[in-house]
Amino acid sequence: MSRRRDSVLREMGLAPLWKLRAPAIAIEATGTVGQVGASADPSGQADRAAAIAAMDWDELRASVAGCRACELCRARRQAVLGVGDLHPDWLFVGEGPGAEEDARGEPFVGQAGRLLDAMLAAIGLRRGEGVYIANAVKCRPPDNRTPSPDEIVACRPYLARQIELLAPRLIVALGRPAAQTLLDREVKIAALRGKRLDYRGTPLVVTYHPAYLLRNLNDKARAWEDLCFARAVQRGANPQASQ
Repeated sequence: MSRRRDSVLREMGLAPLWKLRAPAIAIEATGTVGQVGASADPSGQADRAAAIAAMDWDELRASVAGCRACELCRARRQAVLGVGDLHPDWLFVGEGPGAEEDARGEPFVGQAGRLLDAMLAAIGLRRGEGVYIANAVKCRPPDNRTPSPDEIVACRPYLARQIELLAPRLIVALGRPAAQTLLDREVKIAALRGKRLDYRGTPLVVTYHPAYLLRNLNDKARAWEDLCFARAVQRGANPQASQ
C-alpha cells in the first residue's frame, strides 16, 4: 500500500485494515409555493417536467437558480445545482445542500465533503476529474432535515435532466434519500448494499452518506466495501444485478 493510499485510508478511519481487491428559460411550478407532489395539478407538473427535460446546461442552471417549486426556496441563500466534470465516468448523488453548501453554492464542501473527497481518493478519484457531484434536492432543507417527499418530487426533474446530460457510466447514491429519489421507491440501505442496481439503463450502486459515516464510525468499513464494489462495476466487472 502506498504512503498516499495509507494516509487517505487513515483519514477515513480504515487503515491499515482494508485493501482493494481485485436565452435561459425560467420554469416555475404550476401553482403557488408548496403546491407540489400529490397536491399539485398533475398536468402542470407534467408540463414542467417536459420543459426541464428539454433544457441545455445554461437553461438548467437558470431554472434551478430561480426555482420556486417547493417550500425550500423560502430559506435558501442560493440553489446548488452540482459541480464537476460534465462528461464523467462517476456521478455521486447526495441528499441536499447543508449550511456551507448553501453559502458557497457547491455540494459537499463541509466536513462531510472532506470525508467524501477522502473516499474518492481512496479509489483513485478526484473531485472534478471524471467525477460529478449532485444532490437529490438543490436547496437546503431547514436545519439540514431530510427532504420531504413533495420536495423530492419537485426537484426530481432537475436531477433526471442532469443525469441525461452527464451520461455517467456509474451512479453512486449516497444515503437513503438519494437512493429513494433515483429508484423512486422506499428503500433500506442495508438491503441494497453490494447490489448492482439500475437507473434508466445506467448502473447504480448504493452506499452510506458521508454525514452518516461521521456519526457512525463503525460503518466506514462497510462504505469502503461499497466503494470497492462500485469500482468493480464501473470497470466493467459483472457483479450480480438486482432490481
